[in-house]
Amino acid sequence: MSQSPALHSPFYAHLSRLRFIKRWGLMRNAVEEDVAQHSWEVAVLAHALAVISRDVLGNDVDPNAVATRALFHDATEAITGDLPTPVKYSPAMRHATQHLEGEVCAEMLQLLPAALQPAIQGAMDHHVWPEHEARLVKSADRLAAWLKCRAELRYGNQEFEQAALQVRAKLDEHMTPEVRYFLDTFGPAFEMTLDSLMQGE
Repeated sequence: MSQSPALHSPFYAHLSRLRFIKRWGLMRNAVEEDVAQHSWEVAVLAHALAVISRDVLGNDVDPNAVATRALFHDATEAITGDLPTPVKYSPAMRHATQHLEGEVCAEMLQLLPAALQPAIQGAMDHHVWPEHEARLVKSADRLAAWLKCRAELRYGNQEFEQAALQVRAKLDEHMTPEVRYFLDTFGPAFEMTLDSLMQGE
């Protein structure tokens, strides 16, 4: 049975504009990164951490669900833009930022046809994520930031020196078995040149 056409919705058009929103906006970047790229990388890393959690550590977790949530974890930035870390995590602004993101999430979900809202809310609204999945997504987000900082330093960009120390301290403070396994198994290859990667060294 065919469904009647839905009213026009701008939801996915908003998401498509994540490619125009630059991250690390307060810093000079050797290689620019946008929110769409970041979301893809976090989704890949979150999927990897979830597979490690399930297949190495024996936990009950769905890597596909984790990857989907990671793909949408910064979706509200299609409206808010990327909020710089010093603003987002300063004690005075943390509560206001979280409230803003929650409000924007709710408004964006209202842009969807009603039949689609429950599924997309499950992917996009941090408040409804299972705790263990939220933890994996947050770990992947920190891991992506660490890899970005390391890459910038390899390109000779000392602008990221302090950021690398701060992100690594956060990684160590919230170290999980999944992240430890990833860093030990896959981390060293991120420091290699393309020639070395191709030679399997």
